[in-house]
This record gives sequence, C-alpha cells and structure tokens, in this order.
Amino acid sequence: MMLYALICLSLSLTGIAGFQLAYMFYLDRLDRERKKRIRELEVQCRSLTRQLKEAEAQIEEQNDLLDEYLPDRDDEIWADVLDDR
Repeated sequence: MMLYALICLSLSLTGIAGFQLAYMFYLDRLDRERKKRIRELEVQCRSLTRQLKEAEAQIEEQNDLLDEYLPDRDDEIWADVLDDR
C-alpha cells in the first residue's frame, strides 16, 4: 500500500515540475517578445525624434524668412482677424 502512495506522490510531483517547466518556457517567450517590441519602439522613437527635429528646423527656417521679409509682422493681428469673424 505504501508503494502505491509513493507512486502517486512521485507522479504528482512530476506533474507539478512539468507544469513549472512549461510556465518557465512561457515566461521566456514573453520576455523575448517584450524585448523585441522594445527594440521596435526604440527604432520608431529615433525615427520620430529625427522627423521632429527636421520639422522644428523647417519651422525655424520659415520663421527666419518671415522675420527677414516681414520684420513688422505681429502675431496678435491674427487674433483680431479671428475675432472679427
């Protein structure tokens, strides 16, 4: 009778160890996917940062051109124009 109890106990422990091993594989896969997603986001962030800097430089260049050709332009005029409508 003791032999049957030990067999059941060993099979139960083997099942638990198998479940833990499967869970570890699952966590490892999640970790790899998360790292892959982080790399993708870093690449996208660098691209967006580059685009933002280019846009800021273009806006600055346009503002410099406007200041050069229209030195007396006033941004408050637009508020008056919008209020008139």
